[in-house]
Amino acid sequence: MVELRVQTDDDEAVLYQIVADLDTWEERSPRSPAPLTLAAYREIVSSRAVDGDAVFIISVGGRAVGRCALFHEDPLARHAEVGIALLEQERGRGYGTEALRQMVDFAFTRRNLRRVYLHALASNVAALASYRRVGFVEEGRAREHCWVRGSYQDEVAMGLLRSQWPPA
Repeated sequence: MVELRVQTDDDEAVLYQIVADLDTWEERSPRSPAPLTLAAYREIVSSRAVDGDAVFIISVGGRAVGRCALFHEDPLARHAEVGIALLEQERGRGYGTEALRQMVDFAFTRRNLRRVYLHALASNVAALASYRRVGFVEEGRAREHCWVRGSYQDEVAMGLLRSQWPPA
């Protein structure tokens, strides 16, 4: 039901909707929240394309519901960061968990990575639970590291080793 596929021009509206959502800004971006025009979004996308990043659209029944990516790959240490973002109305249905499982499998079996990692706000309980279901474990916590809607929150660092994949 959930598949990872290449991004097409038809996905721009969904991706822009995710990125421009001010209600979930802090969960996705270290930049200060601000309204984002479509033109500014297009500029950001064109300027941050990095060779070697693996970016996929999360598709359910042929329709785009989100995006996931491997980035900051270290070719010597064989690790990379993974990120995922879903449309708000598509959260809580298991799509993100399944997409992340597929991305981790891609990272270990196709990219020959040894470790994948991610960062999330401690208040993003649903996301943290999803990451744990995939097999990620908490590796550390930066206390009061992120400013989110009027207060500081911890940032949780999680990782998964290929030797622990798939989880028991």
